Amino acid sequence: AVLGAVPFPLYDSVQPVMEVPDTANDTTVHLHSVLRDGLSYLAAVSPPERTVATAPLLVIEFLHKIADTFVLYFGEPADESAVKDNFSTCYQLLEEMVDHGWPLTTEPNALTDLIRPPTVMGKIQQAISGGSSSILSEALPRGTVSNMPWRKAGVTHPNNEIYIDIVEEVDCILTSSGAVVSSDVSGSVQAQSNLSGVPDLLLTFNDPERIDDCSFHPCVRYNRYEKDRVVSFVPPDGPFELMRYRVRRDPDDSLAVGSMPIQVMPSVGYPRRPASGTTNGGDAESRGRIT
Repeated sequence: AVLGAVPFPLYDSVQPVMEVPDTANDTTVHLHSVLRDGLSYLAAVSPPERTVATAPLLVIEFLHKIADTFVLYFGEPADESAVKDNFSTCYQLLEEMVDHGWPLTTEPNALTDLIRPPTVMGKIQQAISGGSSSILSEALPRGTVSNMPWRKAGVTHPNNEIYIDIVEEVDCILTSSGAVVSSDVSGSVQAQSNLSGVPDLLLTFNDPERIDDCSFHPCVRYNRYEKDRVVSFVPPDGPFELMRYRVRRDPDDSLAVGSMPIQVMPSVGYPRRPASGTTNGGDAESRGRIT
């Protein structure tokens, strides 16, 4: 992965997948790009005829994972200045996350055991020692030798609790009379786990048939979901995204073809033409009402 700054005027013009001719080898190299916090995360992928075909979504998701890891380590936004100030940590993270061009260790709990997040005291020790060895752990993370690399061993909390947030986005097209022409609902389940030991949790839905196009965190037992339509998982410690989904449209549902849970009623006014002999034409107004 190649990391570089992108000028803000070009921030929205970079394509997620680009083809770059390689004149030296008479072939084409695919560049996958992700734009986050003013930075362009680029990954060069060899053409299928020279190596195993790589799914573009795998590369794009991995680049997003790198950006999320930088936010975890350096705070938000993980912009150019944050990368410059913590360049040695970025280099060590990429060394652990990528092995010969393939994703290896991407779970935050395992990475924080391998590479310590930067602190003020750590930077002082690093400046005194003149190297970057102070950010590396000398012990192998305990999660890497188990069948649950996303969770540390021996986690304890004084209060056992987990918070679940469901975030949904509604995208729809309305006619002038307010009727729904088309609609799409996508959502994600965000969790904050503060549970001791190895908890085994089960998340159920009132109407699981409406949940479609799901993607899960590795902690979810996918076979169990395919069989029983329930989300069974052992959560990581700390914040994580449990799943993403889309809501399947039901033609018999009034919500899909009729009213929406929110209504936006715009009201736009135009200035009146000034009367003869006057100079004050009034002010334009634009009002909105959300119910």
